[in-house]
Amino acid sequence: MSEQEELRLLCRTLRQDILTMIHKAGSGHPGGSLSAVELLAVLYFTDIFHCFPPDTNHPDRDRFILSKGHAAPLLYSILAHKGFFPVQELISLRTFGSSLQGHPNMNKLPALDCSSGSLGQGLSIANGLAYGLAYRHLSQRVYCLLGDGELQEGQIWEAAMFAAQQKLDHLCVIVDRNGMQLNDSVNHIKNLSPLADKWESFGWHVMTVDGHDLQAVHDAYKKALQVTGKPTVILADTIKGKGISFMENKVKWHGTAPNDDEYKAAMLELTQGVQS
Repeated sequence: MSEQEELRLLCRTLRQDILTMIHKAGSGHPGGSLSAVELLAVLYFTDIFHCFPPDTNHPDRDRFILSKGHAAPLLYSILAHKGFFPVQELISLRTFGSSLQGHPNMNKLPALDCSSGSLGQGLSIANGLAYGLAYRHLSQRVYCLLGDGELQEGQIWEAAMFAAQQKLDHLCVIVDRNGMQLNDSVNHIKNLSPLADKWESFGWHVMTVDGHDLQAVHDAYKKALQVTGKPTVILADTIKGKGISFMENKVKWHGTAPNDDEYKAAMLELTQGVQS
């Protein structure tokens, strides 16, 4: 089996995990978790991101910040399949006393590099990590996943200016550009266009990719490794609810758990390999 085939199977497993966790919890955010599956699968399960499970504090590890903290089910599934904690613990999502809170809590789950969930703050945290590594002349990289809706926050652009000014070329931001947020389209709530031009004008190296194309995503990560003198942002065009036909591009699924019938239908699609 090729690496691409293994990644495709992994992506299906991650989507199954996301749906199972949220269905059992009765709450959560499936849409934005499903849209970013390929982005994190390629990051963690190829030659890009360096981590050393189960060691959560290995000195040579890269850092990852999930700024869009409501996509925690995806990150939890990734970390479990990487070996940071047992896969069986995934079903404890959002239960009392669980380490898998609705938004990532590093005091509960040591595998995290920060707690997150207040949108707009993740890039500032990533900046701090990247700046600290650079100050100590260390080569580890920092990756930060943003949602396109949170780019409406002013703090993002303050952080973007800082990263460019400090030439944080070991910082890579990934924007999950699925075009939807809480209850409407991003364009209708606060249009970000022209987004690539904005990032470029702030001094960043910009790439735009199909966020569900495994090879394209991998190529973008590899190119980011070669960028010097400025940070990189990858604008990944994705589909909210990707992989489940009745969830795709439906704003309802931003923060709604599937009921029993919807869960069965979604899992059947994934089992049969139905991808729209």
